Amino acid sequence: MQYAQIILPLNLKGSFTYKVPDELIPDIQLGMRVLVPFGGKKIYTGIVFDLHDNAPENFVAKEVISLLDDSPIMPPEQIDFWNWLSEYYLCGLGEIYRFAFPSSLKLESETYLKLKPNIQVDFENLDVNEMYLIQALEVRQLINLTDIEAFIAKKDIIKTINSLIDLQYIEIDEKIAEKYRAKEVAYVKINEEVLSNQNLTEILLKLNKAPKQKDLFLLILEMQTEKPDVPIKKAVLFEDGFFGSSHFKSLADKNLVEEYYMQKDRIESYEGEIEEIEELSEEQKSAKLEIDEAFEENKNVLLHGVTSSGKTHIYLEKIEECISNGKNVLFLLPEIALTKQITQRLEKKYGRHLGFYHQKLTDFERVEVWRRIKQNDIKILVGTKNALFLPYQNLGLIIVDEEHDSAYRPREITPHFNAKDSALILGGFYGAGVILGSATPSVESYFRARKDKMKYIFLNERFGNVKLPEYELINLKEAQDSKKVSGNFSLRLIEEIKKTIDEKNQAIILHNRRGYSNVLECESCGYVNYCSNCDVVMTYHKAANEMKCHYCGQRASRPRTCPKCHSENLNEKGVGVEQIHEEVSKLFPDKEVDRMDVDSMRKKFAYEKLYEKIEDRETDIVVGTQMISKGLDFDHIELVAIPKADSLLYVQDFRAEERAYQLITQVSGRAGRVSGNGKILIQTFNPDHSVFQLIKMNNIPKIYKYFLTERQKFHYPPFTKLIMIELKHRREDKVNRASQFLGSILRKYLPEECVLGPEKSQIARINNFYQFQILLKLPRGKNYEKFKAMVLLSLNEFDEITAYQSIKKDVFVDF
Repeated sequence: MQYAQIILPLNLKGSFTYKVPDELIPDIQLGMRVLVPFGGKKIYTGIVFDLHDNAPENFVAKEVISLLDDSPIMPPEQIDFWNWLSEYYLCGLGEIYRFAFPSSLKLESETYLKLKPNIQVDFENLDVNEMYLIQALEVRQLINLTDIEAFIAKKDIIKTINSLIDLQYIEIDEKIAEKYRAKEVAYVKINEEVLSNQNLTEILLKLNKAPKQKDLFLLILEMQTEKPDVPIKKAVLFEDGFFGSSHFKSLADKNLVEEYYMQKDRIESYEGEIEEIEELSEEQKSAKLEIDEAFEENKNVLLHGVTSSGKTHIYLEKIEECISNGKNVLFLLPEIALTKQITQRLEKKYGRHLGFYHQKLTDFERVEVWRRIKQNDIKILVGTKNALFLPYQNLGLIIVDEEHDSAYRPREITPHFNAKDSALILGGFYGAGVILGSATPSVESYFRARKDKMKYIFLNERFGNVKLPEYELINLKEAQDSKKVSGNFSLRLIEEIKKTIDEKNQAIILHNRRGYSNVLECESCGYVNYCSNCDVVMTYHKAANEMKCHYCGQRASRPRTCPKCHSENLNEKGVGVEQIHEEVSKLFPDKEVDRMDVDSMRKKFAYEKLYEKIEDRETDIVVGTQMISKGLDFDHIELVAIPKADSLLYVQDFRAEERAYQLITQVSGRAGRVSGNGKILIQTFNPDHSVFQLIKMNNIPKIYKYFLTERQKFHYPPFTKLIMIELKHRREDKVNRASQFLGSILRKYLPEECVLGPEKSQIARINNFYQFQILLKLPRGKNYEKFKAMVLLSLNEFDEITAYQSIKKDVFVDF
């Protein structure tokens, strides 16, 4: 008799034992999807994770209802990868399953289906079950799996649904994002019939009474004759304000000129640096040779190249090599907004063999990519962290670009794992080489490479010998003392921005704080507006004239008077990016100043439109948060200014200095990418701070030596391993008792110095959940596994207490 261990898409520990019916034994295999009953009448799509003959001792196993696949949907490498993730990050296999699979591939009792709009159903080609389901959906707009059981046998349900999804008659109920439309640009030309049928003198005589129309006609004619191959943009005619659209309309009404539109893709139209690079430079060639040698020794690579050093070009060479050897490539990016320029190059070469996978795809699109990967139809996949879970057949290379980015380990998404470290492990299971690339590698990766766990390759020159930008520190204290400031800007900074714009170049101003001001304070009684759900002060957003909580999203209108003492003396304290944007707009009233932060980029395609404005040089200054440090590769950005650099450093986080260095270096990489005349101005009250001095010196080994010395002194990674346990509940007294209890269990198994806390979290309450945390500092090496086993034992002991089962528990390994 055979049994199967099945993973269900539920936040429960481990897998569940089911009996395999005799008729399914010949066909069932590891990695297949099966339909199983669970918890009363519910049915779920599970995955076969193990097959064995050990009957369970404490209960009678339920039977598998049916198989959903003819062959395994998950390769064995992915099964090993899931097991590793579950053990290393102390998370459930069900959590991984929920995160990894598109919802159509894990149908369950609560999945709702609906008919696709405007479809013509060909009933002749449907079987009886498919007809029943279509008819039921015509009567009821939405129907879930539990309802379908009334008229279709359990074992046939998923087969019927999958068949109708394939025929594109039905879909999983979800909001399908509107597709991005290409931008249309207006062009003009002289009507060809007019030129062939009428004498030019005749036309000009007719236009004598309308001199402006005549001049406009002659201008278009001149432009068309000079460069017949170059289309004339309509907007160019009205640039200097001499002609208006009414003059053009009159000419068009007389049939002398015509207007036509051409599509222009918003982003893919970028044809800057990458297009021109063909031959690798000598430095790049030697870097590529070193990568080849490392892969031969089965070593992964950390490619540390200064901004604009051509790391992408080395990636492209390795991709080409990998594909010509018949292997596939996974190209990981922290967020999909960064794909613009790399994909343009890849699309031209690989066409339909290039795929994308990220959270913005609809469920149907995700399933399509999944199937194409399974059939080995996609050679290169560009994706975010969830692309690690696709069923690759013969992966040969994984590239993790911007490996330092915190988007690879977000705290909001479960399961909590680091995509960069996981990529190294996945590469090991597939026997694929892994390249981690960054201009500012994380301290942990740098340390690992320096310890020879990975091959370290350094590119210290920009491509084409373009000079690195120059750094200048402005002492804000001195500027204030000598009255050389205007608001948040020193006169020196204003002068440099003005000079850059006068030279027809563009500038970036970085201020990493959302909103207009951090707090609205009553000058009379000191009242500040706290969020009613969280223990944080609400941020004032002037554009929307409202107070917002950046943790739970609560909004409130800006109070006109103090709610406590009714004084009208409300003052804005602290500076947000909106305030900096307003100030810059006042300093340069005749220049185009744009803002790039989460709030201004909420509208659909706002990011793409701003990208386009910068590219077409329609904007002079971009003010933004850390968003502007990523993916902006333009030729005319020459200056980067950071007016309040101190705010990057003084944050409660042991990685604050590292993040400040990474952010400043990344944003500085946007300047002078072509000219080599880039300039970075850092305005600070503390110019002697080690981080600013080291950035100015641009001595990379020295910077990392400083970070490592600081970390070693206070026992932080990479010298120790950190595990953060966070407990949450709506009742403060209950979560406090629970955290004290968990702390006492951990101290029973671990040395006293390893357990820090329990403490209230940095923000004690978010969204009405009180939060307590325990930080574990564990030694590296062989002892780490022993200690981690003790942590797991402690967590299991805690879970046995019935009273604490309502406590939400998050475990962050490698915090």
